[in-house]
Order: sequence, then C-alpha cells, then structure tokens
Amino acid sequence: MKMGKYNIKTDDLVYEPAEDTFLLAENLQINPEDSVLEIGTGSGLVAIYAREKSDKITVSDININALEIAEENFKNNGINDIEIKFGNLYEPFENRKFDVILFNTPYLPTEKEDIIDTDLNYAFDGGVDGRKVIDPFLYGLKNHLNKHGKVQMIQSSLSNIEKTFEILESEGFICEITKKEHFFFEDVVLITATLI
Repeated sequence: MKMGKYNIKTDDLVYEPAEDTFLLAENLQINPEDSVLEIGTGSGLVAIYAREKSDKITVSDININALEIAEENFKNNGINDIEIKFGNLYEPFENRKFDVILFNTPYLPTEKEDIIDTDLNYAFDGGVDGRKVIDPFLYGLKNHLNKHGKVQMIQSSLSNIEKTFEILESEGFICEITKKEHFFFEDVVLITATLI
C-alpha cells in the first residue's frame, strides 16, 4: 500500500504504520553524518524516512516477522544499505553507540485480557502502566548514545509522560515535546531529548 511517497507492505503480525508512525517519521532530527538506530522498526517506514537524511541507518526488532517485512520494504523502495538486527532493545548492540536513537514505543497500558497471542503484541503492549518497555529503554539510552546524542521517541499521555521527563533529566538529558497530536482519549507526543 502507498504510505506517503513509499510503497509499504505489512501483514497481520506487524504493526501497520499509523498516525504515531508518521508523527515520528515526518519530524526526524537527523544530520547527514549521524549514525542512527531505530528500535522496533516494524514495517521499516520510519527507517526509510531516516535514510533520506543519513546513510548510516541500523534497525532492530524483537518481532522476526517485522524484520522480514522491513527488509522487503527497504528493497522495494530501492534501499539496500540499512543494517538489520534481531533482538530486544539494546541486546544486539552491547558495545555500540549511535548519534540518534528512534523508538515508537509500545506505550499502551494493557491488562491480561488485552494481550494477543502473536508477535504483534510486542508493538503495543506496555504492561499495566504502559511503561514495561519505556523504562528499560530510557535507562539504557546513555550507554548507547555518543556525546550530545539524541533520542526521538513516541509516547502517549496514558503512560505518564512526566515520568519519562523525570527519568531523562535524571539521566542527563535536556528534553522537550516537539510534536503532539490529540486523539479521542489521549495525547500522543514526540519527545526529543539530547544528552548533555
């Protein structure tokens, strides 16, 4: 299907690009020399947008189906130089650092009855308070960013944006909400934070 200017394929096991995807993809702060990591690449659409700005893009996902779809989407859009890694959060990047890290986090608070029994669950399941993935992501950031590195992440008002700011600031970041969209029962925000 056509997603903006790109042809993107998805399936039932991979998060289909939605408003939050484009909130990140269309507001990337990447310089041409930046090394970029996108965690949880899903269909790969954000990485394709990032590739317009830098040729040093790495993606990862915990959903193997997503990586297969992303790789296909890269090829179908004429991109053959994005590095692809399988694993959870920083696991595939033990000793590596990047200039920019991107993540459309799984931010929805979920109860037992909300959980689905496929890999698609990884895309949205934020645990009871929506922070099951966000917190370990935030606490690992510093170890994987170069000096003055930047993170751009998507989060919902349902999963305590104030706590995210508190953690980022305590970890040595200056942070701001660079974009916000309001939906029926939540605000979805793009947080941009720079390591000082």
